[in-house]
Amino acid sequence: MGALKVTQVKSRNGANHAQRETLRSLGLRRIGHTVEVKDNPQTRGMLHRVRHLVKVDG
Repeated sequence: MGALKVTQVKSRNGANHAQRETLRSLGLRRIGHTVEVKDNPQTRGMLHRVRHLVKVDG
């Protein structure tokens, strides 16, 4: 499988603990920060959990 570019577009303030930990697990640190993650079912589930805070480019 390929890779996905994930960019944090909204603040973690106001997010619950699980969502903050998910952002940390993805490697996102601040608004505008972009990381490349593997495209697999585990990361897809993580992205679904924080879909309102991130932008995903395939």
